Amino acid sequence: MSGFDFDLFVIGGGSGGVRAARMAAQRGARVGLAEAAALGGTCVNVGCIPKKLYSYAAHFADDFQDAAGFGWDVGEPRFDWERLKTNRRREIARLNGIYENLLRSAGVETLRGWARLDGPQAVQVQMEGSTRTVTARHILVATGGTPSVPHFAGRELVVTSDSMFDLDPFPRRLLVVGGGYIACEFASIFNGLGAQVTQLYRGEQVLRGFDDEIRHFVAGEMGKHGVDLRLHADVHAIEKTAGGLRVTLQDGAAVMADTVLYATGRMPNVSGLGLDTLGVAQGVSGAVKVDAHYASSVPSIHALGDVTSRVQLTPVALAEAMVLVDHLFGGKRRSFSYDFIPTAVFTHPNIGTVGDGEEAARKKFGEVTIFRSEFKALKHTLSGNAERTLMKLVVETATDRVVGLHMVGADAGEIVQGFAVAMKAGATKAMFDATVGIHPTMAEEFVTMREPVKR
Repeated sequence: MSGFDFDLFVIGGGSGGVRAARMAAQRGARVGLAEAAALGGTCVNVGCIPKKLYSYAAHFADDFQDAAGFGWDVGEPRFDWERLKTNRRREIARLNGIYENLLRSAGVETLRGWARLDGPQAVQVQMEGSTRTVTARHILVATGGTPSVPHFAGRELVVTSDSMFDLDPFPRRLLVVGGGYIACEFASIFNGLGAQVTQLYRGEQVLRGFDDEIRHFVAGEMGKHGVDLRLHADVHAIEKTAGGLRVTLQDGAAVMADTVLYATGRMPNVSGLGLDTLGVAQGVSGAVKVDAHYASSVPSIHALGDVTSRVQLTPVALAEAMVLVDHLFGGKRRSFSYDFIPTAVFTHPNIGTVGDGEEAARKKFGEVTIFRSEFKALKHTLSGNAERTLMKLVVETATDRVVGLHMVGADAGEIVQGFAVAMKAGATKAMFDATVGIHPTMAEEFVTMREPVKR
């Protein structure tokens, strides 16, 4: 591997890039990494981690109310937005330091600056006061994604998810535009923190791609919590007035807001990388096209994570990084299957899901059997909270294999993670039936559903 400055040079210090750099260095490779922003990428800085912390904060509003049914008298709660922001910043700074230490201890050289491809095996890094060009046998593009906002009158007045954690002041009236998991999560979070939240989605129901029953159920539950969800609705224009932002909708109606969040999708972060100059094949919205080993059309240039627009989840980027490192620097030559990837949506209540929804399963397997349970959680028999829980199993009739498992309810992600292992191993409905439940828990419902609701 002589003749190059590095064996691997990584552009992007997010989850996938840091994992690939660290693992390659631990196998003896000479590794460099360029990142202009805080280490940890979207997930650590403006995504998964701060969003989950704010979700915890928002849940306390319900907890204070629920406590009365259990004999607790709680005084009038007061939310301090500035304190939450300060505490979050401190925790994120701690995580940034951990990422930096992981790279340093592994022997990765970190260059703090903007990088662009300068050839099939060369990268130019623009740092403060200087420019450095390095060569590498392999280059990895792991620059993630970035929010996108369509063009319309008043576009400059909106914010994206990257800005939601440090809004000043706290928005008493928040308009969320979008129906994906980011839009739904922020709608739930800020509603819980005390904002008056209106959510617009131009489609027939939020969370396209999820099981249809789950979509409709969680939309209803979010409405119970106070989110004003308006379907088949979209923005025509936004203007600033003395009373706040006036948002005119396509149907002529108007909504007043202090902040408008656009969460209508993310695009691969490829601007300025020089991919087109080198002829790197790109797909929709600039996503880097890669093969099974994450090599682009230029063999020395690789890509993984959100910049490839395959499955935009942090754990997926981590898994892809391990496959790439094994392929480039020896080891077990592992592969990664995109089947049965579990995920959670931190709406209020949460969604946890793994496998196919009912509609997708019918197209894929033909005959399926559906098991379903909807109930009020034990906690809410005393709390007085109207929230309900939905749990659903999709079973391939011919093989009895569980091919879809879905939940809307408290701690859904924590519950579904364990069942994902069983489904990855090919668990059947008979195996679920033979498993003893932990009583009294919500999770036990998944192993006590005996009668199908439809075939």
